[in-house]
Amino acid sequence: MTFVDTSALYAVLDRDDANHDVARQTWDRLLQSPEALMTHNYVLVETAAIVQNRLGMPALRAFQERIVPILQVHWVTESEHSTAMEMAIAASRRRLSLVDCMSFLMMRAQTISNVFCFDKHFAEQGFISV
Repeated sequence: MTFVDTSALYAVLDRDDANHDVARQTWDRLLQSPEALMTHNYVLVETAAIVQNRLGMPALRAFQERIVPILQVHWVTESEHSTAMEMAIAASRRRLSLVDCMSFLMMRAQTISNVFCFDKHFAEQGFISV
């Protein structure tokens, strides 16, 4: 199983993103793999907001209709949200988001080590970027 982060989803959608070519190649390879692609609803919210703001409604529609159905989505519980928020506050790092902390929490709970991302925080936490 591979976790999919906002940074990768955005790079797949935005042709002007510096990581777009690598993201598309990786995405195509992951789609050919039998491995499941997992994320959580906070990543979907974060990605949707960024895509709508930067790329517009057609890109948001493409995200919702073509990408989201491929992903297995974990829906964050109230308890998980509280734990992730505690992690974010305890880390006391301006650039480490609640969404990132929720990703780390979920990946550890699901024993997922591989991540499709362009975010250095995952490597800092010991996850393997695909």
